[in-house]
Amino acid sequence: MAAESACKFCQIAARQVGSYVVFEDSISLAFLDKRPLFIGHTLLIPKQHYETLADLPREVIGPFFLNVQLLAQAVEQALEAEGSFVALNNRVSQSVAHLHVHIVPRRAKDGLRGFFWPRIAHPDEEQMKKAQAAIERAAAELRT
Repeated sequence: MAAESACKFCQIAARQVGSYVVFEDSISLAFLDKRPLFIGHTLLIPKQHYETLADLPREVIGPFFLNVQLLAQAVEQALEAEGSFVALNNRVSQSVAHLHVHIVPRRAKDGLRGFFWPRIAHPDEEQMKKAQAAIERAAAELRT
């Protein structure tokens, strides 16, 4: 895929827009988030423009997520964090329409509470089984 000229992250990858780069290899680039949850909040992007995880080619998924793993460890070590929060949005809540993974240093009692949205319980076991079966069918179809 060609770079999207209007995409802010493609511009960062092409070095047309400045950023605080913390890691780069042939497929990805990591830089500090401009509006961090905490100091050290890092974004990892593929250099090529892919909007969502589903768009990322299979041959890139492994190397890309090895970089996620590396950066989660690096952020924790560099910021002397107790852990990290690693997250990825697809379309909804995706502020830039370019695949990116958030890697956020975490500490006990840092103010973040689990996920950033309300959690609900399944209405009953029947609904859980229905959702389970639907997801299993969809995953089986997508694997073929």
